[in-house]
Formats: sequence, C-alpha cells, structure tokens
Amino acid sequence: MPSSDILSAFDFAPRYDVAVASRRGSGPVQRPENQDNFVVIDGAGQAHYLLGQAPQQAQVGAWPAGHGRVAVLDGMGGHGHGREAAEAVAAGLLTIPACHTPAELARHLDALHAELQRHFAVDGAPRPGTTLTMLELPAASAPLLYHVGDSRLYEIGPERAVPLTVDHVPATAAALAGRIDEDTWRRQVHGAHAPQIAQAFILGNAFSKPSQLSNPLFELSPLNLPSWLCALPDRRVLRLREDACYLLATDGFWSCAAPDRFVDRWPDLLAGAPDAATMVGRLFGAMESALPEGLHPDNLTALVLRPLPLPAGGHADETALPDDARD
Repeated sequence: MPSSDILSAFDFAPRYDVAVASRRGSGPVQRPENQDNFVVIDGAGQAHYLLGQAPQQAQVGAWPAGHGRVAVLDGMGGHGHGREAAEAVAAGLLTIPACHTPAELARHLDALHAELQRHFAVDGAPRPGTTLTMLELPAASAPLLYHVGDSRLYEIGPERAVPLTVDHVPATAAALAGRIDEDTWRRQVHGAHAPQIAQAFILGNAFSKPSQLSNPLFELSPLNLPSWLCALPDRRVLRLREDACYLLATDGFWSCAAPDRFVDRWPDLLAGAPDAATMVGRLFGAMESALPEGLHPDNLTALVLRPLPLPAGGHADETALPDDARD
C-alpha cells in the first residue's frame, strides 16, 4: 500500500498515535465500490472521513481541546445503499458532541440510529445498515467503546491478538439463547467466516425477536451475555495497555477460510513497528503479499490506535464522574 494512502497526520499527542486506511479490497477479485468508512476527530477538532469513497476533511465546531473520536464502519451492500448508510452515520458522528460516559455516548448514538431509520424509510425498500465500532477518547480519562455489528476492536500485544468486541451475528444470538456453548461459538465466529449479521446501525436487530427485524438497537451486556462473554459488553469504559496497540477493523481482514490462523500472525507482523502508520501498512501488506486461504472479496478498513508512553513524571488522570453525575 502506498504510504500516501495511509492517513496519520492527526493531533492526538501526547496520549495516542493513530493511523487509518481504507481500500476497495485486495487480490484479483474486488467489490465494485468501497462501502466501508471511517471517522477520525483529533484533539484539535479536525475530522477525517470518506464521502464518495474519497477522503474528506472538516473542522468540528466547539470541539474540546484534547478530546478524540475514532470509528470504522462497514456499509451493508447486500441490503442496498450500504455506502450511503455508512456515509450518513459518519456524517452524524461529526454532529454528536464530545461525550464523557458510556451512557451519554449511547444516548446520542441511539438517537442518531432512530433519526437515520426515519431518513432511510422508503416504502417497500429494504432498510440499509452499517456496522459501527468506535472509541470516544476523552482528554483526561479512559476511552469509551460503542459497538454495533461485526466489525471488531482487537487488542494486539506482544504475544497475541485478543478481540475486545462480540460480533452481532446469528451464532451470538444462539449463544444468548443457550443453544450453543463457548467452543461452538468461538469455532463459528473466530474459526470461520459467515456473512450473516444479526444487528446493524440503522438496520435494527434480530436479537430481541429472531423471527423479525426490530427497530431499536439491542445492547449486549452482562445482563444478557453468557458468562464466558460477559466481560465484553458493547458499551463500556476501556483500560488500555501501553505495551499493546488497538485495531478497529472491518471484516474484510478475516473473511477467509481460517480467520483465527490469520489473526494469530498479527503480533509478529506488527512487532517492532515504530508507529501506527507502519502497523496499518503492514496489515494491508499482509493481505496483498500472501492472500489468506479462501479469502472472500470485501472492503478493507483498518484503524490503529497506539497508546503513547507517559512523559517522565507524568500521569494520566483517570478520574471520571459517575454516569448520573454527567447525564
């Protein structure tokens, strides 16, 4: 991948190093258009995103200094207007004010979901949808995760890559209902790839009533997740490790016959990389130099967030008000 295709000139210092890239695909067979998207709003309020498959910039008004927001989106082309759905959500993320608690962030995003459902309501036409996996980055506290769909957040350390999100797919619905156990779920979700989805932004969810599509989003939380997944709710505060990097990516990176084997290569692939841009380049390079076996044509978007070491004598202020104090 040409270095010019990787965006990394963002203002996230001194806390993070961030880079992102998005492509139509990899290999000889590719999708006709890139329906993925991303959003980066840095600490100076400078926003980067895709519109018409091309990178755009905008200045977000009244954005607090040092606050950040990053997200990846995968428009659902099988339902029509996938690119437009992802673009609409990306545009909406630029209008949501900086948030400081999971509850505050969820309230704004749930409202955006309902607003865009009304916007895309066309009699007789299938409703479009998009995944949304994002991190809100307050200036003086820990990041906030918000997740819908089957894009993922990975923590990639020196020894292994660990998913920090639960895919919103039929296998997860089966796990919630107690129909499959942990080994079966992991085999179906991380040991193979299936294109079906059980929930998406704008589209709605098939968790609450599997036989029909319901309008609201269905939050996976310790209240409904099985014990072996309850540490991975969709909406939560994250504690980041300085010896790890964090990858937000769309499923084109594991749309292959043995995704777990490909993902297992990532720690060695990224070892020694000096910055987030190099990491993004290596991820795309691995897709280009040695296509994973059984790769399905799909769009590719990868955003790497690398926590930066604190200056000598420095400390991060992780103090945050309770949800009800801010709401």
